[in-house]
Amino acid sequence: MQVILGANGIIGEELAKELRAHYTNDITLVGRHPKKVNTNDIVFKGDLLHSEDVNNALKNAKIAYLTVGLPYRSDVWLKDWPKIMQNVISACKTNTCKLVYFDNTYAYPQDCKIQKENTPLKSEGKKGRAKKIASEILLKAIKEKDLNAVICRAPEFYGPGKTQGITNTLVFEKLKKNKKPKIFLKDDVLRTLIYTPDASKAMALIGNTPEAYGQTWHLPCDDNRLTYKGLMEEISKQLGRTIKYDVLNSFILKIAAFFNKNIQETQELLPRYAIDNIFDSSKFKNRFPDFKVTSYQEGIKTILDNYDIK
Repeated sequence: MQVILGANGIIGEELAKELRAHYTNDITLVGRHPKKVNTNDIVFKGDLLHSEDVNNALKNAKIAYLTVGLPYRSDVWLKDWPKIMQNVISACKTNTCKLVYFDNTYAYPQDCKIQKENTPLKSEGKKGRAKKIASEILLKAIKEKDLNAVICRAPEFYGPGKTQGITNTLVFEKLKKNKKPKIFLKDDVLRTLIYTPDASKAMALIGNTPEAYGQTWHLPCDDNRLTYKGLMEEISKQLGRTIKYDVLNSFILKIAAFFNKNIQETQELLPRYAIDNIFDSSKFKNRFPDFKVTSYQEGIKTILDNYDIK
């Protein structure tokens, strides 16, 4: 049995589809309000903050995927991520279960250096510190051979369906509502985005590759990175009309943060929108050369179709 902890976000749902299609018919989805993705999925109602729930969810499990998403609040992340990680590690050890941890890049330094699997975890932001603590708890367990686990790391999402991420929210969701897209700080710096179905497919592949464990892997992204200006030009090309957009400077964003909780919670991430963001996934591509990475052009087309943007 393979278990998805935090199963009803976009990554968990795409993961459930991929596991069912290529790896196993025995899938359990765990969450506070879990819903089936595939017809024959088993659902388990539980809270990852409760150790007993996690332990019960992983009985008879061979592989657990930790894909839970927490409310986008720094205080929640700092309080809950360490506890969730400890609970999951303990339950995996008790049940002799492998762990695949889906992580983001928040713990990486906010500079323009190329991000690789050995990039140090040195973020100064509260959310970055929360993810650093969680990763270090898991890395310690891996190093001490207490657990057979792997870390799968991904940059900012973009994708169809209920994909959440700054690009989806400020560009595609705005277009869907016939509103002008917004860009943070600069439109001429390179962005690395990961297409959400690719992230889940790659994680399923790593989770079912025994020799991949004990390591950190960057999940695959298109290396032909776009600036936001380039992204908007591609959208305009595909729609056959010029899409105008606003670039929000730091002063505007600071003012907006007083009135908008989501923008306030995003403040610590803003430095990375003023510089090139180069997330390197060559390790994965070299190990799995047959994996087809979705191009930005293909991904944009799918989102526009999925959102019915004309």
